[in-house]
Formats: sequence, C-alpha cells, structure tokens
Amino acid sequence: MMSTVQDSTVEDPTETTPVEIAHTTGSSVTSSSRGSSFYFQFAYLVGGIVGAATNGLVLYAMLASKQHKKHVLIFSQNVFDLVNCLFVIARFSVILRNVYLSGTSGYWLCLTILSNAGAYVAYVGSLINLAAISIERYLKVVHHTWAKKKLRDWMIYLAIVFAWISGIVITAAVFIPTTAVVNGVCYPVMFFSSTTGRKAYVVWDFLSFYVIMLFIFIFCYGRILMAIRRQASVMAAHNVGGSNPAQDQLNKIETSVIKTMILVSGLYAITGAPAYIYTLRYHYFHSELKIDQNVFDAIISITYIYVCTHPFIYATKFDPVKDLLLGLIPCKKNTQPPESVQNT
Repeated sequence: MMSTVQDSTVEDPTETTPVEIAHTTGSSVTSSSRGSSFYFQFAYLVGGIVGAATNGLVLYAMLASKQHKKHVLIFSQNVFDLVNCLFVIARFSVILRNVYLSGTSGYWLCLTILSNAGAYVAYVGSLINLAAISIERYLKVVHHTWAKKKLRDWMIYLAIVFAWISGIVITAAVFIPTTAVVNGVCYPVMFFSSTTGRKAYVVWDFLSFYVIMLFIFIFCYGRILMAIRRQASVMAAHNVGGSNPAQDQLNKIETSVIKTMILVSGLYAITGAPAYIYTLRYHYFHSELKIDQNVFDAIISITYIYVCTHPFIYATKFDPVKDLLLGLIPCKKNTQPPESVQNT
C-alpha cells in the first residue's frame, strides 16, 4: 500500500522489462510533474512532517517521564511511526532536487528512499507491533493469571525484534525484484513476473495488513471489554445499595477501553480504506483504471492522519506522559493565580 511511482505514463509495466519501458518512454519521463501534482505531494509531505513531530514529541515525553521502560511496546510503536515519517521527508527532499538516477548509487537511492521501501519497512513493523500491543493487553486482562506467570519481558523484546525483521524481509521480498531505474527515473513495485503474482501480492497485502489487523483489534478489545463488564457485574451483585470505589474504577476502565477500541479500530479502518480500495481497483481493473500518482499521493497522505494521531491514543493515557506534554503547552503554564490572590 505504501509503494509509489514517480511517473504514471507507463500504463502496464507488469510483465514488462526495464528495457522495454526505456524504449517506450525515452527521455521524456520526469521524476515529478508540476502544477497540481505539487499540491498532492505537498499534502503527503505535510503528513510526514506532522507525524514526525507528534511521534517525536511523545517519544521525548515518554523518555523524560521514564515511561519507556514500563511500556516498551508503546515506545517501540512511536519509534516505528517516527522512522516511517522521516523516510517520507527524505523521499521528498530528493524529489524536490529532481535527481537523475544512474549507476549503483542511483539504484540504491531509488530502492531505499524514492521507492518508499524505507517507510514501508517501518509501516509493516508498526502494524505487527500494534497487533502485539493489542494481544499483550488482551492476555493481561482476559488471561491475567496466565500472563502473570508466563508473560516475560524477553517475549516483549522478541516481539519488537520480530516486527523489525518482518518489516525488512517483507519489504525486501516485494521491492527488490520489482523495482528498477529506467532513464534516470525510479519505478518501484512495477516489474512483477506475472499478472497473477501482482494480484496475489495485492490480495495478500490487503488481507494481512487491513482485514487481519482489524480482526485483531476488534477481537482483543472486544474480549477485554467483555471481561471488564463481567467483573463489574460481579462486583455490583456483591455491593447492592451502595457506592463502591472499585466498581467506579472499573466503569472508568470500561469507558477507556471503549474509547480506545473505537479510536484504534475506527481510525485505522477509515484512514486505510481509501488506499487499499484504490490499489485493489488499479490492479484488478488495470485496463479500465489508470493509476494517477497525484491522487495516490493524496490518498496515502490520509493514512498519515492515523500515524499522527496514534501516538496520543496510547501514550497520553499514562498520567506522567500526559502531565509532561501538558506542561509543554505555554497556556497551561502559570495558570494558578498568585498565593496572595488565592487567599483573598
């Protein structure tokens, strides 16, 4: 979903060699068109900049409040999202220079930066890490006794390593065989060995990183919500006719879980759907729909709404992080009146 092309004049590069594209396009292919494309790409760049700023801010707050040691997976999630955004910024810094790619250095610049492979590594890793966060919470709440006995810190760190390795392996398997430089222009994820292979990849990508991810979110947070409600009903049955602080706390936790479930699942479903739908349409109705890189950049920029807001969904639920972030807001400082005024 995160791959991009620099030029949309080649309508069907599937089963096409770089040499054939060179004969077709000649030297007229440019790294980016002007006019409206600038605004579409600018929207994509803004998403990367804002995402880098928000994730960087939350990472600083977690480090300063020492919460990164207590919530390793959430800290790792912000690292993934930050790396993703930094690669997006790097890509556009190269595009704006209109670099002509040649030789080994040009190929590696295409493969790592212009193709968005670097961002895709972090993107895939972040989704796997996000699934790990949901599963960890599910185990600690629904299977609390088992998690307390069996869940160890090394398992959490292993999940993070697995997320990074998976992102690198999947990206390399997809991008390296299908990416090439033709006439100084980068063409990423365009040279599939067959139409069947291209369609299989698109379906796998959609099922793995959209459908299954939504299922994990809904299943884990749904079971967590059911467990909390069951516990609340048991406490209510033992405390008829009185207020119970523990029950009030469970009600607050239930509300928090519902909000988290709606934000994580709903926001991911809404922001990810346009890019997946557009990609599926393009690859399955290629003769009827020509991919427009400008529109695709604009659609991808929507997914960065999730990247920008996601750090605050989890990290700001911890009071030390939230208090530190609030302390950085100028209008929140010195809001208490002087002592002499208070006494009067």
